[in-house]
Amino acid sequence: MIRKLISRVFGGKKPSANHHEPAVIPVSTHGITRDRISVGSRRTCETLQQHGHKAYVVGGAVRDLLIGAEPKDFDIATDATPEEVRHAFRRSRIIGRRFQIVHVMMGQETMEVTTFRGTLGADTKTDEHGRVLHDNVFGSQSEDAARRDFTANALYYDPITEAVIDYHHGVGDLKQRTLRMIGEPRARYREDPVRMLRAVRLAAKLGLTIDPAASKPIREMAGLLENVPAARLFDEMLKLLTSGHSVKCITQLRDEGLHHGLLPMLDVILEQPMGEKFVMASLANTDARVRQGKGVSPGFLFATLLWHEVLAHWEKLKAKGEPKIPALHQAMDTVIEVQGEKLAITRRIAGDIKDIWALQPRFEARAGKRPYGLLEQPRFRAGYDFLLLRAESGEIDMELAEWWTRFQNVDGDKRAEMLMPEQAADKKRRRRRKKPAETAAE
Repeated sequence: MIRKLISRVFGGKKPSANHHEPAVIPVSTHGITRDRISVGSRRTCETLQQHGHKAYVVGGAVRDLLIGAEPKDFDIATDATPEEVRHAFRRSRIIGRRFQIVHVMMGQETMEVTTFRGTLGADTKTDEHGRVLHDNVFGSQSEDAARRDFTANALYYDPITEAVIDYHHGVGDLKQRTLRMIGEPRARYREDPVRMLRAVRLAAKLGLTIDPAASKPIREMAGLLENVPAARLFDEMLKLLTSGHSVKCITQLRDEGLHHGLLPMLDVILEQPMGEKFVMASLANTDARVRQGKGVSPGFLFATLLWHEVLAHWEKLKAKGEPKIPALHQAMDTVIEVQGEKLAITRRIAGDIKDIWALQPRFEARAGKRPYGLLEQPRFRAGYDFLLLRAESGEIDMELAEWWTRFQNVDGDKRAEMLMPEQAADKKRRRRRKKPAETAAE
């Protein structure tokens, strides 16, 4: 009898979308005590329960706690409608169009509170490919569990009783290190193609194996990503790149055949030996920063992903006789424009990307006053870090990167001693620039 109970709670039995009887797992079995969740999420659940509603910490936070990871945030699921949640908390607001949620402010925390979602009906509004466009359908907790993407995300934690409620054997799948889809994978991918990217990201981040039934359709359905709004795709790409496991994610994206639909040029970049080395060095550096708790710049990330495509365009333009710097700016604009058709890169991030690229030729100037001027540039540090990656990947001579490392770390006379002698061509160009001014003065 005990063996049957253990098998039911921790076993790998394949879930069914129609299975509504959950396993209620006590704290003595799963080990998550209420002090492991944030104060804000605990107070939010308590307040909603005091108002007569069900309320649980749900999804990724419960999953991460079960595998010993630190949750990034704590989302709440409840049977209260958005309006009822809004009335229960003075500092709250309703947001969202596709599915309304409530942001509840608790001290420095902002809790995301979602009403249980109901089963999609025949009248649900979808696009021609089956992607759900509007989803303000509320339902029971069991329906909400069935609507979630993976079994590992259909877990509910009650901070009052400290029990985990598991509708689809998610705890057992986590024990078996398996990422399993709830329901029929093809139908779930059609509802929301971003689930294919999420499967790759979660598998890489958590060290899970995607269940074959969920993995097999991905390659053949990758084209559905073309119908996802660019802003949403950009957000998912950013989560993937800043997960702390971006190298694994990019590798698995390629293995699953998703890179063609995700970044239009990523497959081209990864097929170039120098480009792949450069991209992987950048991603490894990003992963290390994330794991150390350091900040990551989206502009820097996308600048590295697209740099070798800029290089290819730049070389073609120079070969046609275009001047060096105008050719670079033309190549930059072309690459950003093509990329912008798929990913909604914001104007600010696009500006950061271009700033980093535009600084690269300026690092070649090591004579006169130009090196001093470059040090004063607001984006110097990002440009310098980018230069280091170029040198580490073998694109440029390491000597140039080492020179700039020394130059910024010495002062006064030592800097002056490091300057290179000016070339005759440089002096001639400077005299040409001065000539109109001198003529005007006369």
